[in-house]
Amino acid sequence: MRQSLPEDEVIARIEAALYSAGRPLAVDELVRASGTNSKEKTLRIVAELMRKTKATFKAIEIVQLEDGSYVFQLKPAYAPLIRRFAQHPLVPAAALKTLTYIAYEQPVTSKRLVQIRGSQVYQHVKELEQMQFVEHESLGRLKVYRTTKKFQEYFGITDLGSMKSKLVAETNKENPPHTEQAAAGLEKS
Repeated sequence: MRQSLPEDEVIARIEAALYSAGRPLAVDELVRASGTNSKEKTLRIVAELMRKTKATFKAIEIVQLEDGSYVFQLKPAYAPLIRRFAQHPLVPAAALKTLTYIAYEQPVTSKRLVQIRGSQVYQHVKELEQMQFVEHESLGRLKVYRTTKKFQEYFGITDLGSMKSKLVAETNKENPPHTEQAAAGLEKS
C-alpha cells in the first residue's frame, strides 16, 4: 500500500504543476500532480490556493475556466502593462499562423502549405519541427505534416475535433466572410 504524502508536499506539487504548466490543467492532471488519488482533496487544496493567491498577490491569480480546468495566470487588467516587459513569444506570429493551418487541415502536404502560406512556410515548418510541435512523413518528394503529442499537451488540446470547431468559430467571429480574392491576399500575411 502506498504511503500518503504530507499535506505540505501535496500543496507544493499542485503549486508546482499550476506554475510550470503554462496552460490550463484539468482536474485529473492536478490529481496526478498532487500524488494523491483524491479528487476531493485536490479540489479542496486548489480552492485554498485560489483564496491565498487572491489575498497575497495583486497581479496574478489562479482561476477555474469554463471547461473546469485551472490556470495560474496574470490578471487580464495587467496584460497591456506587461507586454513591454514580456520576451519574444515562443512561436513567432507568422509561424503560429502556419501551425494553426497545419492543426486545422492535418494531414496537410508541403505543396498545399506553400500554396496557402507562401514560400516562407519552409522556415516556419523548420522552426515548428525544432519545437516538436509538428512532424512530417515523406511520401516520395512530398512531405505530409501533422501536429505532435507535444503540440496537444503544450496548448492543452485533448480533442482535435473540438479544437477545429473552436478555430472555425473564432475565425468566423474575427473575420466575417469576404470574397475569395480578399481572403487569398490575407492568407499569405
